[in-house]
Amino acid sequence: MSKQELEVIDRGAACCPGLAAAPLDEERAAELAKLFKALGDPVRLRLMSMIASRGEGGEVCVCDLTPAFELSQPTISHHLKLLRQAGLIDCERRGTWVYYWVLPGVLDRIAAFLITPQTTGATT
Repeated sequence: MSKQELEVIDRGAACCPGLAAAPLDEERAAELAKLFKALGDPVRLRLMSMIASRGEGGEVCVCDLTPAFELSQPTISHHLKLLRQAGLIDCERRGTWVYYWVLPGVLDRIAAFLITPQTTGATT
């Protein structure tokens, strides 16, 4: 087995500068605020986590989400609707049930924004 050095390509840097890279313009701030507002509720944050934990391309049935909460099904549906409107998730109805998944790249965009550059010699 040979050992090779692989070049790390920072995919997020070119399109989505991080929080510490430069001040946000008005349009980008509004876009990110919509995402963070949707995630700012504990129920929606848990729902997002449950959906995202299915992995890339994974999906989850609303029938698997609802029992995890002491909330009515219409309330869960409302929270899921807000996550969809924010552009975090999408869904598809299949018969009686609706299946949800995280939109590709959305978590990477949020993470790229929050990452701050590490300075040489910095400690954690």
